[in-house]
Amino acid sequence: MLQAPLVHLGVLLVTVAGLWIGARLLVDAAVRLARRVGLSELTIGLTVVAAGTSTPELVVTTDAALKGFGEIAVGNVIGSNVYNLAFILGVVSLVRVVPIDRSLVHRDGVALIASTLIGFAVVSDLRVSRAEGVVLLALFALYTGYLIRTGTDPTPPGASPTVPADPPGGLMGRVPLPERGTGRDALSLAAGLGLVLVSGDVMVGTATELARTAGVSDWVIGGTIVAAGTSTPEFAVSLVAIRRGSLGVSVGNVVGSNVFNLLGVLGAAAAIRPLAVGDAVLGSMAWLTAVATVMVAALWTGRALSRAEGGLFALSEVARWTLGLLGPPG
Repeated sequence: MLQAPLVHLGVLLVTVAGLWIGARLLVDAAVRLARRVGLSELTIGLTVVAAGTSTPELVVTTDAALKGFGEIAVGNVIGSNVYNLAFILGVVSLVRVVPIDRSLVHRDGVALIASTLIGFAVVSDLRVSRAEGVVLLALFALYTGYLIRTGTDPTPPGASPTVPADPPGGLMGRVPLPERGTGRDALSLAAGLGLVLVSGDVMVGTATELARTAGVSDWVIGGTIVAAGTSTPEFAVSLVAIRRGSLGVSVGNVVGSNVFNLLGVLGAAAAIRPLAVGDAVLGSMAWLTAVATVMVAALWTGRALSRAEGGLFALSEVARWTLGLLGPPG
């Protein structure tokens, strides 16, 4: 009885590794190419790196939408955002106390709360229409355009927008990016994108099979295992930033990724194909809104995010997983 679920879990772990390696290849190559054509560090940070670390969410969510698995698509977005806020920032603060720069929170914290409330409103009728998807994409474009026009990096002052690529060592924990030929970078870019696309496609199919054999809903699988798997780049970037002492980078990385997921990823998926979900989305969105509000309120004070607070956030995510995976069959 347990053999099939264990096989599916094994395949999911392989796809997580594929998503991570693919995103790493894609972002590193894209940063080199962007520098070579003269793009500014700000532009690279706002586009290449931000989109690159969220590529797994984008690929998995749109692939699920195309296959008609609306609950996996929406569950992945919401689950990834809760995972980013509660677990990633929680674990980061357990490693080291995280001091907060209020200038980051005053703008991007507001964007996080606003995008979360907009997302809640959009899914409140248990569907996301194509028109709503287009509106979400338009809002994401306006937000990104605002950041570019104001010339303000969404990462904290003193941190590189290509965090953690410059210096002292390479994006996602690697050594400084060496210069290579354009041809090699183009091949790396294509290989990384291909690996992410294939891994994302396999992940969606395997996740649905796991849900069937394990007796849980697509929503639970999408909001837990798939969500954590697609968030591996954000987790890695945050841990690397902590290791180097760039503590505020972790907050900027998580906040930016969450805005991208709710507006860009969910918008793209719905624009491709309207999404239908069950009423479980309402409780999940309410929880995401609560976590985001509490987190931003804590960060708004300008004081450090303590280990105790981080531990509580991380434990809340463990509890969410436990209740979801061990709850009544979906």
